[in-house]
Amino acid sequence: MAAGGGAGPGGRWALWLCLCAALLPRARGLTEGLYCGRRVCYEVLGVSRQASKAEIARAYRQLARKYHPDRYRGEPAAPGGGGAQAAHEKFLLIATAYETLKDEETRKDYDYMLDHPEEYYRHYYHYYSRRLAPKVDVRIVILVTVCAISVFQFFSWWSSYNEAINYLATVPKYRIQATEIARQQGLLNKTREKGKNRRSKEEIREEEEEIIKDIIKNKIDIKGGYQKPKIYDILLFQILLAPFYLCKYVVWWCWWIYCFTIKGQEYGVEEKLYIIRRYMKMSQSQFDSLEDHQKETFLERQLWIPENYEVYKREQEEELKKKMAMDPRWKRYRRWMKNEGPGRLTFIDD
Repeated sequence: MAAGGGAGPGGRWALWLCLCAALLPRARGLTEGLYCGRRVCYEVLGVSRQASKAEIARAYRQLARKYHPDRYRGEPAAPGGGGAQAAHEKFLLIATAYETLKDEETRKDYDYMLDHPEEYYRHYYHYYSRRLAPKVDVRIVILVTVCAISVFQFFSWWSSYNEAINYLATVPKYRIQATEIARQQGLLNKTREKGKNRRSKEEIREEEEEIIKDIIKNKIDIKGGYQKPKIYDILLFQILLAPFYLCKYVVWWCWWIYCFTIKGQEYGVEEKLYIIRRYMKMSQSQFDSLEDHQKETFLERQLWIPENYEVYKREQEEELKKKMAMDPRWKRYRRWMKNEGPGRLTFIDD
């Protein structure tokens, strides 16, 4: 009897521990701060886990009408309005449950959490990754940003190009040549209109100015940062054509290695200028802006040879030092650095 009585309570304790162990994962899975907290979202809306989206929406509308703060007419539980406050909290919980179950992906994550409550790290990750994810597709944001930058680039380049044309139209050398070409083509020798069609001198002067600028645009090849903009140079097209340019560069590099490293062919003019540009660390647009006689000087001095370029570089540095030594502004700067430059301590005597 004693043995049997002792086994009874021990068996009950073992059964109780088993029940606690079985319920522990579920309690741990329903974590405060995730979805509906300690409550099951399906139970909050009064639907089953097999409920359709229409049933969930219908249950939400019914509960929302009942507990909405503007429509709630329940009796307050206390003079401080505890009933209205409880209804407000109930409405927020109903809204949270509906937001969780109306989206297929979020509902799938929530069902997985109910079935696998022990994977709470995964539940935290999925919950906050969806909650903090941007509402707008990042790809659309990137596309709009690239398009905006491309439009700004294009109009900015056009503005720089027009500034260069306006400047060249004021330079006597180019203006005289353009005026002479316009007269040869009969653009400035038109018969003046009479009567109602007669134009003022200001209008005629503006028309002649436009003609001169158009001739300068057609006859002068502007290179460098003020060259005529091309639509293929904007950022959008550069990104779209990046795979093509990459393949083109790989093919060109393989051709360079094969021709000049393996076969030992002599460099052509373009190849020599490319090597010189690399030595000078200049971009293509900067190198194109140089005068033709400068490029001819580079070729005459054979600057594609490293030894010749080092000699040329030292000569340029020495020439720059001489110019700076003779420059009055540089002399004043050195004098200021020597007498009153930074790092010098002086004391003022009273």
